[in-house]
Amino acid sequence: MRARSQRLIMVAIAGVILVAAVGLALIALRDAIVLFYSPSEVAAEHPGFGERIRIGGLVEDGSVERPAEGGANFVVTDGAATIRVVYDGSLPDLFREGQGVVVEGAFIPSGDFEASTVLAKHDETYMPPEVAEALRESGVWQGEGEQ
Repeated sequence: MRARSQRLIMVAIAGVILVAAVGLALIALRDAIVLFYSPSEVAAEHPGFGERIRIGGLVEDGSVERPAEGGANFVVTDGAATIRVVYDGSLPDLFREGQGVVVEGAFIPSGDFEASTVLAKHDETYMPPEVAEALRESGVWQGEGEQ
């Protein structure tokens, strides 16, 4: 076998290994990617039951319920649409009505959103960029210096 043929075979084997590695990486990332939605986007195009997503907006005033068995139920809104959230864990200290929140989880057959993680904004001026943009688009933005 000539040196040229050996090099060609080695390049082909390296190409197959590279394609396999990229394919495995993409399969692993598919399970790790969590898409972000606003309540209006969910109302327009429901992502489906069991698909892990993030929803961001404001906690609707008067919507927080704390069942005796623990956790919390509340409504997330962007001013145009609302989503009822069911959460079994303990809420962050900064969680309160009228504040920005991002919840991660999936829709359950009852139509509620079952959250596995609740993230509250960490100070008076911060809001996740995706949530701020969704609130700006719906006309509910309460940020400083903007209407």
